[in-house]
Amino acid sequence: MENITPEEVKKRLDSGEQLNLVDVREPHENAEFNIGGTLVPLGDIRAMQIDEIEGLKDKEVIVYCRSGNRSGQAAMVLETMGFENVKNLTGGMLSWQEKFGA
Repeated sequence: MENITPEEVKKRLDSGEQLNLVDVREPHENAEFNIGGTLVPLGDIRAMQIDEIEGLKDKEVIVYCRSGNRSGQAAMVLETMGFENVKNLTGGMLSWQEKFGA
């Protein structure tokens, strides 16, 4: 698993790049603020209920959560499931909002 900074992700999004973002927070957290990722809570990833992202195993996938802890766990689980290019958004949405606002 690699890490990726909020600055790198924002720059790529601002340039129009289509990223495979996966939000591993809970639905209520996603409803409060999100950056457009597919919602797949960590519990679903642990239970291997990942139908929404199954087709991304050979693509870059950027996972994020509130602070970077759950997404780090999710990234490791996804790698064991055969995902080849998983990146963890360092600092999560807390860092994103601190740098770029809500």
